[in-house]
Amino acid sequence: MSLMLTAELTIILLNVVIALLAYLSVYPTLAGNDFNKIALYDIGTSSIALAIVGYHYWGSDYVFDLLVTEVNWFWFTLATYSAIEIPLMLWYFKKHEVIVSK
Repeated sequence: MSLMLTAELTIILLNVVIALLAYLSVYPTLAGNDFNKIALYDIGTSSIALAIVGYHYWGSDYVFDLLVTEVNWFWFTLATYSAIEIPLMLWYFKKHEVIVSK
């Protein structure tokens, strides 16, 4: 039996791994409960996901299915990363008592 991963599933799994590493390892170690640091590191982690996917799909005409519409690699990666990240972010903010405004 061969496990065949679609392009969409591969990107979703990459996003899950990056987001989990960020919220379970990187952010607690480097940012703690500092919202500005978390935001800065988050730009980096989401950029890593976009860079990896972009390396494979930049310039291609591959269309990704986003349930309600079809999009290119950039928007698919950004939308799925955001959908994965939001619940993790809410959990992290509550657990580490992150204050959004000072």
